[in-house]
Amino acid sequence: MNKVIKVALSLLFFLCLADMPYGYYQLVRFLAFIGFGYLAYQAKQENNNTTIIIYAALALLFQPFFKIALGRELWNIVDVLVAIGLIISIFKKKKTTMEKPNSRK
Repeated sequence: MNKVIKVALSLLFFLCLADMPYGYYQLVRFLAFIGFGYLAYQAKQENNNTTIIIYAALALLFQPFFKIALGRELWNIVDVLVAIGLIISIFKKKKTTMEKPNSRK
């Protein structure tokens, strides 16, 4: 499910580079808020604190309630960077934690 959300959000962000109606950008902000909120929740379930912070910050950046005015050019840069980051995160392998050997003597 996480991969589907990441791919969908990436496509939505890349489509933001096109000249779309304003309603599309509002929809993207709403869907990004929900998607990043869900990804943050999943990261919490996995106890991945760094990822929680990243997704929560992205959810706040894209939240639809209080518009953050960055200008079209800066938003385009943000959209592309976030989309690329999401695509990279799909292919990034999870770090496995190694259990420490029993130190009894």
